[in-house]
Amino acid sequence: VQLLESGGGSVQFGGSLSLSCEASGHMASRSCMAWFRRSPGQVREGVSGIDSDGITNYADSVKGRFTISQDKAKSTEYLQMNNLKPDDTAMYYCAAVQTTSPGVCLLWETLFGFWGQGTQVTVSS
Repeated sequence: VQLLESGGGSVQFGGSLSLSCEASGHMASRSCMAWFRRSPGQVREGVSGIDSDGITNYADSVKGRFTISQDKAKSTEYLQMNNLKPDDTAMYYCAAVQTTSPGVCLLWETLFGFWGQGTQVTVSS
């Protein structure tokens, strides 16, 4: 499975960006797809996840501002980011893992076996 992110860029405080992640190759019918991010000098952290049934999960820092969604027909997940803050500046990574049962996608980095190359998001104050 290959993951390709797009949609990063630079925006001012309070602005919006939308990220996309297209999966190619064979993915099991049930999976979790997620977004992680890494700021300079920081560890990679989970941002949001969505399972095959559309159950979503968000880090507290982005709840109410970010929305994850998916288009199964296009094998693509999206992250709509609104009211962006300088603290959101990071490299954003798409990740995926095949699962066997429905439920919340735990945002544990070690669970995910497939990763994209990342797309940079920069928010200026």
